[in-house]
Amino acid sequence: MNAVDAGRPAQSEYDPYYHPMIELVPEESVLDVLEEQRHEIMGFLGALDKATADYRYGPEKWSVKEVLGHVVDTERIFGARALCFARGEKIPLPPFEQDAYVRSAGFDKRSLASLSREFEAVRMSTESLFDGFDEEQWNRGGIANEVHMTVRAVAFIVAGHAAHHLAVIRERYLGEQ
Repeated sequence: MNAVDAGRPAQSEYDPYYHPMIELVPEESVLDVLEEQRHEIMGFLGALDKATADYRYGPEKWSVKEVLGHVVDTERIFGARALCFARGEKIPLPPFEQDAYVRSAGFDKRSLASLSREFEAVRMSTESLFDGFDEEQWNRGGIANEVHMTVRAVAFIVAGHAAHHLAVIRERYLGEQ
């Protein structure tokens, strides 16, 4: 990984909505966290069977495959936001409606193996993107979904978002404590 350590974002670098996710990220280099998380999630996904991947813990809840697809979509969107901010984009970026994305994606029609490969590819791309930023780029920010955030905050949001959903799957789908 790049020698630049982004450091933890200050609360002024992101909307309070993201604070619980950022708090899930350990006190170490976010670049290392993203890489370690990729290995953890790939191992976790490799141990799931088809019934578990298709499971929903409630009638209107997403399946495990839909949760994974949502994590992938969100990581792509936040990666694009980080790229735009790092390159100095001044135009506010649009929001996205996560439920509409999941409804129209068809994640349940895909295999868990296919979604897992996509997660791994997207995460590796995310790691490479963030690894290429210098200190000035990590500190740049922009507007997305009508809120200001920095590139550094985006990296922590990506890691925290994946950690949040992995915890949800373990607790609500697998009954782990």
